[in-house]
Amino acid sequence: MVKKVAILANGGDVSGFNAVIRAIVKTAEQNGIECYGFIEGYKGLLNNDYVRLDTYNTASGILHKGGSIIGSSTNSNVFNYKVEENGQVVYKDLSDKCVQNVKDDGFDCVFTLGGDGTQKSARDLSLKGINVIGVPKTIDNDVACTDITFGYNTAVSVAAEAIDRLHTTGETHHRIMVLEVMGRYAGWIALESAIAGGGDVALIPEIPYDINKAADKIKDRVKKGKRFSVVVVAEGAAPKDGEISVEGVRDNGKGVDNTKLGGAGVRVAKELESLTGLEARNTTLGYMQRGGTPTAFDRVLSTKYGAKAMRACNRRKIWGSCCIKERKT
Repeated sequence: MVKKVAILANGGDVSGFNAVIRAIVKTAEQNGIECYGFIEGYKGLLNNDYVRLDTYNTASGILHKGGSIIGSSTNSNVFNYKVEENGQVVYKDLSDKCVQNVKDDGFDCVFTLGGDGTQKSARDLSLKGINVIGVPKTIDNDVACTDITFGYNTAVSVAAEAIDRLHTTGETHHRIMVLEVMGRYAGWIALESAIAGGGDVALIPEIPYDINKAADKIKDRVKKGKRFSVVVVAEGAAPKDGEISVEGVRDNGKGVDNTKLGGAGVRVAKELESLTGLEARNTTLGYMQRGGTPTAFDRVLSTKYGAKAMRACNRRKIWGSCCIKERKT
């Protein structure tokens, strides 16, 4: 019988974290199962720092809240963890300590709420004997074998609203309004927000762009009386025979993406202004896409994920690292 489970939220925050946590806790309570949460993701798992979760106290009134009530950690790869020894920074595999913590605490299963990196670590922990169920999270919508991740719909909705607002400014002042959105190496946010917001050009990582064709599209609009355009640029978009725009490189060790993207929108705005003769302005939406209240869609999706994950655990449908996925029918 499953008696005791734990949840960890890992990676960048998204709207829907708390809705998943709430659904897991509520479903656990309905089946007489104790539920706990590791504080700050894999960092909490490593430090064995956790709290009891219940729907009358710690996990109460959280459905509509953004962020995570148990925090989250980024770039915490327990298989290559950054530590300081004798004044020197070294990287160590501390996964065995995590495994021992789970066993000592008596957790029958750990729910890992996270994206690609989080689920890779979950898979590797499962190979060391820990029962794991992964729930796919990321605004980027790029978790393998998953049609839609929680947090994504909210991010697209925020970006679409930004496009609506930029549209009126561009039309008033006859400008090219460029919006840079998140997504890392996936163009889902850029593409779907552009469609939803009526954008004129969308540049995504999956298709290296020709800036001249984008400029031609804008000039054609001018000929037809449209003296403004809205261009949506994914942060990971790159020109043909060019490189992505990188703001910097972090030092968080192997096993995580240390590339800090940034500047794609500024670059595109400058080039389009030069090619078209129209004023161009860039807006980088940034963390506005990650935070705040989740949409109704994300609340429902997150609730489905959480409830399904806990039911799968209670039915002993745990095999290695089982990732709960939303599939189209």
